[in-house]
Amino acid sequence: MPSLDSLNCRRSLDVAGKTYHYFSLPEAAKRLGAIDKLPMSMKVLLENLLRWEDDETVSAADLKALAEWLGPRSSEREIQYRPARVLMQDFTGVPAVVDLAAMRAAVAAAGGDPQRINPLSPVDLVIDHSVMVDRFASQEAFGENVEIEMQRNGERYAFLRWGQRAFDNFSVVPPGTGICHQVNLEYLARTVWTREEDGITYAFPDTLVGTDSHTTMINGLGVLGWGVGGIEAEAAMLGQPVSMLIPEVIGFKLEGKLAEGITATDLVLTVTQMLRKKGVVGKFVEFYGDGLADLPLADRATIANMAPEYGATCGFFPVDDITLGYLRLSGRPEATVQLVEAYSKAQGLWREPGHEPAFTGTLSLDLGSVEASLAGPRRPQDRVPLPRVPQAFDDLLGLQLKTEGIRDVGNGKVRLDDGQEFTLEDGAVVIAAITSCTNTSNPSVMMAAGLVAKKAVEKGLTRKPWVKSSLAPGSKVVTEYFRAAGLTPYLDQLGFNLVGYGCTTCIGNSGPLLEPIEKAIQQADMTVASVLSGNRNFEGRVHPLVKANWLASPPLVVAYALAGSVRLDLGSQPLGQGKDGKPVYLKDIWPSQQEIATAIQKVDTAMFHKEYAEVFAGDEQWQAIQVPESDTYAWQADSTYIQHPPFFANITGAPPKVESVRQARILALLGDSVTTDHISPAGNIKADSPAGRYLREHGVTPADFNSYGSRRGNHEVMMRGTFANIRIRNEMLGGEEGGNTLHVPSGDKLAIFDAAMRYQAEGTPLVIVAGKEYGTGSSRDWAAKGTNLLGVKAVIAESFERIHRSNLVGMGVLPLQFKNGDDRKSLKLTGNETLAIEGLDGASLRPHMDLQLEITRADGSKAQAQLLCRIDTQNEVEYFKAGGILHYVLRQLLAG
Repeated sequence: MPSLDSLNCRRSLDVAGKTYHYFSLPEAAKRLGAIDKLPMSMKVLLENLLRWEDDETVSAADLKALAEWLGPRSSEREIQYRPARVLMQDFTGVPAVVDLAAMRAAVAAAGGDPQRINPLSPVDLVIDHSVMVDRFASQEAFGENVEIEMQRNGERYAFLRWGQRAFDNFSVVPPGTGICHQVNLEYLARTVWTREEDGITYAFPDTLVGTDSHTTMINGLGVLGWGVGGIEAEAAMLGQPVSMLIPEVIGFKLEGKLAEGITATDLVLTVTQMLRKKGVVGKFVEFYGDGLADLPLADRATIANMAPEYGATCGFFPVDDITLGYLRLSGRPEATVQLVEAYSKAQGLWREPGHEPAFTGTLSLDLGSVEASLAGPRRPQDRVPLPRVPQAFDDLLGLQLKTEGIRDVGNGKVRLDDGQEFTLEDGAVVIAAITSCTNTSNPSVMMAAGLVAKKAVEKGLTRKPWVKSSLAPGSKVVTEYFRAAGLTPYLDQLGFNLVGYGCTTCIGNSGPLLEPIEKAIQQADMTVASVLSGNRNFEGRVHPLVKANWLASPPLVVAYALAGSVRLDLGSQPLGQGKDGKPVYLKDIWPSQQEIATAIQKVDTAMFHKEYAEVFAGDEQWQAIQVPESDTYAWQADSTYIQHPPFFANITGAPPKVESVRQARILALLGDSVTTDHISPAGNIKADSPAGRYLREHGVTPADFNSYGSRRGNHEVMMRGTFANIRIRNEMLGGEEGGNTLHVPSGDKLAIFDAAMRYQAEGTPLVIVAGKEYGTGSSRDWAAKGTNLLGVKAVIAESFERIHRSNLVGMGVLPLQFKNGDDRKSLKLTGNETLAIEGLDGASLRPHMDLQLEITRADGSKAQAQLLCRIDTQNEVEYFKAGGILHYVLRQLLAG
């Protein structure tokens, strides 16, 4: 910590017999001016700058600018933020480790010491995104899914075990342990971090960046963290600061208490809708108000988790007694808990009753007004009150019938292998999944699900035979408290058997439906539904055949498995007939708050101690994986999972020259809300897609394709999967679904990858044109890497999601934004044009500069428009000029 401490604010604190040094915010305020009214999250940023002041990356002027934020409450000033640690999951972690291995190979090839490539900050990678729901609704499901997971992912896991041995400061939590965000909440996070340096112990706020957008979940524990692309995370772990503008902070005041029967999921869907309407993209959100005193830590984490869905960088909760209570419950050492309390109070980071910081803007919610809700059928911010779900589905169906010209009514006869026969209809719930980090960390909604199952079984209800049901908890602690509360047998009886510890359905690892059901859906072109306790329901994400996807609380997931259709009004229509012959309604099996509270009392600290005692050890299969001990990775030419990427091939040469883009073609013309799922899907690989053809050519059968997410260590698969989502709509083809485009001027209809390769062979640069909110969704680095490898020089959109914009810069792709009310429609773009982006030749590239778009139409006519360069900071300028952020880091290392 190279602090110059120009404000003379270093102090010490004695806690539990140990002395901690820290950089005091109250002492700094004596020279900076009053900071009491700063939001808590801003105080954390200020402490970070105090600790890293070096007069180069952090100056006294930066400290002053942050303290003076109270005036304008917004700023264009760039600061350099250094998080304490980095969190990864395997879908994004594997490509990050591949990049590190490739950087080591590049250093070795240049005659340097590959050990110079090493994380400088602690990195925890949790393997949680690879388990798929291949088996379900049986006692054997968990064991069989784990076995299949290990078989499918042996190469990837061997590679990660190599990384665990080869790199310092790099720990791997093996598969079958839990979801990274829940493991972070229950075990890894400390709220106050410590570090030994020159015999001195420093204390400072626990901060992190993660390669998953839901890293924000940890904000519920008073830890400032958010998702970044894998590219940025790699740079952070290699010692580069996170370059950011001083953010605006929106205050969200919570008052009152939730009404009887209302869940944390209902609350978070309400908060998400409100904040999306407010508009908080790129901003911090901080929760405050006396309502926090009655908001359990798990509910806070649930709200913080969905910051990406409401668009914020983070959703921060301050430290208070509830924070301490959770740290104790989850088994943190008492000395840690005491340090958190003493440090937070000394720094003014402790929430006091009635405290109201100054914010850029505010909004408030009376918790008592929250009603039971779902969100869907396509976006997490589209909240629908429970009674209105049938109408919302019918509206979607009517729209599809109108726009797609399909049949009037969809239904299909199904006969299962066990002899059951039924008619599948539009609106049928074919997937009911208790899954994802958002809710499975929350004992109240999980116990509610178990209690609904218990009451349903006692009434004689059963799951509908067309429903694929699954339970994928975020950690083994959940299994323990279900068992202790006596709820496991009831969940099992309804088919909610344990299928694995991981993201499963929420990330697209829902696995196949039963073959007769898939056949019926395809033959009748039905619009069927999933109901999941997740945070993402984008098109094509959950399952390729499921067009309507609904986010719901775990107890509602169980209820919909019983109902079997989203066209049923659960508020007024029965779920089914009980064993006494009478109709059973949702209200008949919904638990009271007292029943849930009694069940939650079964959760105790011993469960956390038991499940996290040897969290990094793994089972026998993990321990049996053999890997060589070497500083550089031995790349296997025949591997279809791990390949040496081409990004650093010419790193010892001069960096690419920044120049204007001319004679470019439009690779795809896209609409609003194009997600990173659309750009780089995580789920199924179609056999007839470019990626499927590649795998088949390399001897992989479709049954062993696994998913795009699991193959992110192989650039050959991932570049072929870029823009390959089956639900992406290219306006060059009239908006038809699928990852195709027109090659111009030939007019040939091709897969986007095939068209890009033809353009590359012709020496034609490419541009993507899109609408609003381009790149929303998960922090997916391959959405930028794949775009780069396809030969795309620039993306022109009406607006960008924060992480994806940064990732594009980090991969040397220019993000550009329409100005002056222009967009693809007003400019009458069809995809047949030739584009030039002028203003880069001989210019001093700078943040937010204006550039000129010149359009040449097929008939020779021309048009012009101004574009805003969305390289937002000077650091990003340097990264872009070097060819990307990792190229910048590697060139610095080789030069030094």
